[in-house]
Amino acid sequence: MSRKPKVAFFDFAGCEGDQLQIINLEEKLLDILSLVDIVSFREAMSEQSDDYDIAFVEGSITRKSDEQRLKKIREKAKILVALGSCATTGGINCLKNSWPSLEEVKKRVYGDKAYCFETYPSRGIDKVVKVDYYIPGCPIEGEEFLQVVKALVMGIEPRIPNYPVCVECKRNGNICVFEVGNFCLGPVTRAGCNSRCINNGSHCWGCRGFVDEPNLNAEKEVLMKYGLAVDDVLSRFKMYNVYRYKEIEG
Repeated sequence: MSRKPKVAFFDFAGCEGDQLQIINLEEKLLDILSLVDIVSFREAMSEQSDDYDIAFVEGSITRKSDEQRLKKIREKAKILVALGSCATTGGINCLKNSWPSLEEVKKRVYGDKAYCFETYPSRGIDKVVKVDYYIPGCPIEGEEFLQVVKALVMGIEPRIPNYPVCVECKRNGNICVFEVGNFCLGPVTRAGCNSRCINNGSHCWGCRGFVDEPNLNAEKEVLMKYGLAVDDVLSRFKMYNVYRYKEIEG
């Protein structure tokens, strides 16, 4: 592109924490503004434009009526990037998909006003339109976002890790969570967060989604090795990955 590419941000069902992560980059955003023109970003500016080259889309699709708006965004964008867990895998919003009835979900949330609201099984945006690139995480890593933007401007393929969080844990010298009797989704979760949760005394929750071709059987064997209740622990896979988990399990 001879001119700076125009960038727009859009949101569907989600907390918008990924867009806040971008705003929190503060002075580092100046590097981005020298490379692109941001023409639509509801969290940060009042101006909006339908003329853009790259669209970053946050949030999952939770209503049939969302599809038309997303398809229009896809039509206008030369490049579409899924931003954060909800957009990339469906995220926490997909938990409702495990309920026997979505009507019951609506009643639990909205009570006697449930009839006013539309819903259907939640999903990531690539279940509706073609997605060119993904930036996973809940929330995303700001530095990873910067790297993706720079790669797109230079016309090269953005690099998102496709190895498990365990690699980063070992690099950071963390004691394996399994060794202290807890569970962890690190063996099947895509790295790129620098094992942030484990570094801070927790475990991996799987927010960045599975690595390609995750070995769920190997994860089950690890759980059994450490005497953890497999059925109880496997249910936690679904916190961020209900949609993908069902695809893998068939």
